[in-house]
Amino acid sequence: MPFKQILKKVWDFIWNDNSLASWLVNVILAFILVKFIIYPGLGFLLGTGYPVVAVVSSSMEHNNLNLDQWWNTNKDWYLQHNITQDKFYSYSLKNGFNKGDIMVLFGRKPLDIKIGDVIVFKGALKDPIIHRAVKIYQENENYYIQTKGDNNADSRSDELKISADSIVGRAVFKIPLLGWVKIYAFQIINIFIK
Repeated sequence: MPFKQILKKVWDFIWNDNSLASWLVNVILAFILVKFIIYPGLGFLLGTGYPVVAVVSSSMEHNNLNLDQWWNTNKDWYLQHNITQDKFYSYSLKNGFNKGDIMVLFGRKPLDIKIGDVIVFKGALKDPIIHRAVKIYQENENYYIQTKGDNNADSRSDELKISADSIVGRAVFKIPLLGWVKIYAFQIINIFIK
């Protein structure tokens, strides 16, 4: 059988066949395309190994409060750490984001990060953490960042001294709700693993 006919049969099987086998092959091809071509390509373009992350906790939620209500509830911690209302209102993603949102990241040199930026870093947990930079300081010629989740009462112990090599990237915008696909997929996988 000539090569051209083989390609035509494969093409018809993938795109025109309605069988279960064709559906499974399409799912596998989609996974391979996203995992090994699209995701690494985005990472290369955006300068980070994690160009897109799903938010899996509620640590940055503002609990459906408008920004003024949220600030009035949380202002004490920020004022104690020299972050005024005007400063906070000037931050990117000042309204926080929700569990299930997708965040698009750009790679960021640690020295370019500013207080108020939302960063992703590798902390004590298995998954990367996405919180707001609230302090940047230097010790022995090394720069460190302290972060805090907008919905958390205080910074966690593993986010008081984040080193430059722990930083994955800076969040630049969110895509609401799309991360639930990943969250539900992992919950289903965990059911079968246990």
